[in-house]
Amino acid sequence: MTADPRRSLPAVGTLLELGGVRRLLASAPRDLVTDVVRSVIEHARQAATPAPIDDAEWVRAIEAALVQRQRSTLRRVINATGVVLHTNLGRAPLATAALDAVRVVAQGFSTLEYDVVTGTRGSRHVHCTALLTELTGAEDALVVNNCAAALVLSLNTFADGRDAIISRGELVEIGGSFRVPDIMAKSGARLVEVGTTNRTHTDDYRRALSTRTGALVSVHRSNFTLEGFVASVPVRDLVPIAAEGGVPLLHDFGSGLLLDLSPWGLTGEPSARDAVKAGASLVMMSGDKMLGGPQAGIIVGKADLIGALRRNPLARALRVDKLTLAALEATLALYRDPAHAVTAIPALAMLTTPVMALEARASNLVAMLSANGVPSRVARVARTEATVGGGAFPGARIPSAAITLDVASPELLEAKLRGGMVPVVARITDGKVILDLRSVCPELDDELGALVARALA
Repeated sequence: MTADPRRSLPAVGTLLELGGVRRLLASAPRDLVTDVVRSVIEHARQAATPAPIDDAEWVRAIEAALVQRQRSTLRRVINATGVVLHTNLGRAPLATAALDAVRVVAQGFSTLEYDVVTGTRGSRHVHCTALLTELTGAEDALVVNNCAAALVLSLNTFADGRDAIISRGELVEIGGSFRVPDIMAKSGARLVEVGTTNRTHTDDYRRALSTRTGALVSVHRSNFTLEGFVASVPVRDLVPIAAEGGVPLLHDFGSGLLLDLSPWGLTGEPSARDAVKAGASLVMMSGDKMLGGPQAGIIVGKADLIGALRRNPLARALRVDKLTLAALEATLALYRDPAHAVTAIPALAMLTTPVMALEARASNLVAMLSANGVPSRVARVARTEATVGGGAFPGARIPSAAITLDVASPELLEAKLRGGMVPVVARITDGKVILDLRSVCPELDDELGALVARALA
């Protein structure tokens, strides 16, 4: 009978004495290395295949496990999916100005809640307010930690224990299995659904008004489109109905678009200024979607209502930190010069880059791969279509350019790209690995080429 090799697994102390493992102790805490050694032994014990048979294999396994253990779970990746505002990959990358602002504020103390003029305590709510009112035309503004928080805070302030009237066609799911009705219910408001999935009229809202009504709610359907036999009520037509009921009209605008992108073919999405001009009492939007800044929930609207939000104790639980405020303020300041904003804010630059420029970059990358021995039959330039992502412009298909990699096992190559020191996230279409450059910053091209060449090797 053949002896089970797992019976002769070495002890933890024995492996710690190996020369290669002792070298690891020079750069990592002993307790961490010991724990990693213990986990490698346990992995070998549980494996169906025989354990490593020599010291070198043990050292390699321990080194690999230690690297994995020390690697941060939140890592930089190269987004080559063609989805610019990819929620799973962190949505909008920050502009250089925003990164610089975060660095300055993070490395020391700041005026987060201090008034240097009076020498007394200040409020973090003053930061970004002037820029937001300037850019949107609203009376006042408040920043919380995301758009869902903005909706919860607004409903809790004005409709806690009261009715919040909303169209059935706007009770959407916003990603990650989070649904607007569930979020609204947590605010303490009672949902009153009106209309049907595909058609809602002004009379539906008017009939639902009562003494129990606390707010009317309008949610912009930014992550899908309805076509055919449909009808919905625009915000401007809800304004007089809310006035009749003496309640605020809360508009979840979502995308945070501050510029007209129709010159680049992106049409049909209202801007934040449009949303405010339509007359809603409060307008809520995200900071890390079309605005191109950090994750934040931005509320703009009537000054008295914003004041009520600030006084709600829940505002403290939902407030943002100094780094978010620094990044958001720097991003907003770029919008004072729209022409500059389009090039300085990475998300906008990606969305508006001419497809010919992307093709030129793709050609350069293919040439780089060819110089590294990748055959021309494997790596080629191709036209493709990208998307905005982040629940904005759901029907838009943006002409783009990509590198297609034609290999025997696209699944294996895609996994190798994801498994690199800097993961490259691609997609597989028609049996080929697609690296769409619409969502890759130009300064990453050289690094991308090196990572792809390594994966192909």
